[in-house]
Amino acid sequence: MNKLLITLATLAAVLALSGCNTIEGMGKDIGKAGDKIEETAKKSK
Repeated sequence: MNKLLITLATLAAVLALSGCNTIEGMGKDIGKAGDKIEETAKKSK
C-alpha cells in the first residue's frame, strides 16, 4: 500500500512539474488550485 501511494505521489509531482515548466508557473498553478478549493468551500457553507 505504501509503495502504491509513493508511486502515485511521485507520478503526480512529475506531471505537475512537467506541465508548468518553471517554479513561477508551478506557483501560479498551485495558487489557482487553492482558489478553486476556497471557492468550493464557500459554496458548500
